[in-house]
Amino acid sequence: MMRVKHLAVLGTVAVFLFGCTVGPKYQRASAPVPAKWDVTEPWRESAPKDGVAKGEWWSVFESDELSALEKQTLDANQTIQVAVARLEQARAAAALEVATRFPTLSTSPSAERQRLSGNRPSSSNFPITGAVSQSNITLPFVAGYEADLFGQRRRTIEAAQASYQVAAADLANVRLVITAELAGDYFTLHQLDSELNILNRTVDTLQKGLQLVESRHAGGLASGLDVAQEETLLNTTKTQAVLLQQQRKQVEDAIAVLLGKPAPDFHLVPKESNAEPPALDAGLPSDLLERRPDIAEAERQMAVANAQIGIARSAYFPSLNLFANGGWQAADIAKLLNVQSTFWAVGANVAEAIFTGGSRRAQTQFAKAGYRASVASYRDTVLNAFREVQDDVTGLLVLDQAFLAQEKTVDSARRTVDIATSRYVGGLVNYLDVVNAQQTLLNNEQELAVIRGQRLVTSVLLVKALGGGWDASSLAAVQVKTRLKDVVAP
Repeated sequence: MMRVKHLAVLGTVAVFLFGCTVGPKYQRASAPVPAKWDVTEPWRESAPKDGVAKGEWWSVFESDELSALEKQTLDANQTIQVAVARLEQARAAAALEVATRFPTLSTSPSAERQRLSGNRPSSSNFPITGAVSQSNITLPFVAGYEADLFGQRRRTIEAAQASYQVAAADLANVRLVITAELAGDYFTLHQLDSELNILNRTVDTLQKGLQLVESRHAGGLASGLDVAQEETLLNTTKTQAVLLQQQRKQVEDAIAVLLGKPAPDFHLVPKESNAEPPALDAGLPSDLLERRPDIAEAERQMAVANAQIGIARSAYFPSLNLFANGGWQAADIAKLLNVQSTFWAVGANVAEAIFTGGSRRAQTQFAKAGYRASVASYRDTVLNAFREVQDDVTGLLVLDQAFLAQEKTVDSARRTVDIATSRYVGGLVNYLDVVNAQQTLLNNEQELAVIRGQRLVTSVLLVKALGGGWDASSLAAVQVKTRLKDVVAP
């Protein structure tokens, strides 16, 4: 009988200390992954992490001004600050759940002085002897602990830790999105500066052409139609420059917001940029699963949803609460800490829901459906990531080819203007040929500036689509760990 009792005690202690964890063990869901990108030379499939700087991916563009703006954005952008605050909230929420591993201890000291009426009701055992005054001083302590027999607490902590990692991945994604948006706006701004310089140079050229036509018209060598055609093209070009200034201001204001500055107080010096896109490597599609913070965020959401299933299933099992209270109680404060003044009690209670009207089953079904939704969301995020990289890779290939072709087109358009002008001065053609050649050159120079800007912006989008040098392995350190100073903190 003694052995049986010992085994029973050991079994109870083992269940109390270790228990069991209900619910499915988490495993990352599979997602369709292509073997390679649909690319041609000069693209290669290797390790892009070596080509994109971790944290400061914008350094591949070798622009000191852009790097300075990016650092300001990381410090002052309000969207990033919101994500930082949410990360702190997630950490606090995880710490709150980790704290439930430990028992609670509370106290509520009290002191009371009361007078009992001399005319109070009495019984035969306690006859009334008159009014009585007495004191009641109590120093109690109450301890409580809920044993995690079936893993509800462990699953809850697991969900909270995964939610903390979700917030960390979300912060990394917000930083990537904001810094990429800034870089895209920065290169768009300089594209507009290039277009404005083209328009301004064209205005100067057209004004000289107008002077030539007016002088020929005064000498009877040109008609009023020639003058009107040149004036029309000149004024149209001036109008385009004015409207482009408005567009530039809008982009500049967008950059100001990203930097956390009031738009009226922020200005960037106009600068025509002839920068070339950096050499980037798309790597293998399978690497993308570890490099994109939004994919990591969706994967951690699956872990949260999986833990929710275990939490829901634990409701089918009983809960065990242990409690103890004790302290000192006396009528005289001088005797409060005497041994005779002590009191205590220990106990336990087990609770089990017998009838819930199907709520536990419904809660479990709800959790399972939530997990299926998180799996679908994860796979959708992965598919969109592959689409973004493929679109940007294809876009860069097309833009590179278009840029080379457009450079040749601009060269041809310039020769056409020179030839048409010479033939007009020689009286071989009318001025309409010159006007058409000037308009064609202007359009093609603007198109070349647009393509140059699009190449840089698309390069930014590709770096963003590749994760900006981020690595999901960094999430492993994002956990709330039990530390003594946190346990004893108030």
